[in-house]
Amino acid sequence: MTTFHRPAPPLRPYRPRTTRFPQVSPQATQPAHRVPPDRPLARDLALPLGAVGAALLVTALLLTGETAHTSAVLALFALLTLAVALRTRPALAPVAALVSWMFYDGFVLHQHAELAFRTPDRTSLLILLLTAAVGAGCAAEVRGVRRRG
Repeated sequence: MTTFHRPAPPLRPYRPRTTRFPQVSPQATQPAHRVPPDRPLARDLALPLGAVGAALLVTALLLTGETAHTSAVLALFALLTLAVALRTRPALAPVAALVSWMFYDGFVLHQHAELAFRTPDRTSLLILLLTAAVGAGCAAEVRGVRRRG
């Protein structure tokens, strides 16, 4: 008995197969979350700029001879500390208060770059620490509202 089968395919010349890499199409992305341009750099540079600001404030006070009004000068340092605490990371707010206190205590209260820890020194440190805590708390609350909204 004879069986019929398909004829063999004709011989083709050898051609190496080319490797096809998957085509990557650009994905449709959403616009990036808009971060205010001053945020990241301002938070990292707030403490060094605050120290420079305290040094400039002390220099201006010493040049004008206004270091005798300690309560008014303490208010200026408190405003400077508040401004730095609003811009810096919350964990660094006490450091900003300490830097401001060192300049205030060393150059305004004692005027010979000496630090002491008597009653006016402790009071001024407490005032600057509370100012920094208020500034850091307000800034953290504003950041939280921005994230939620």
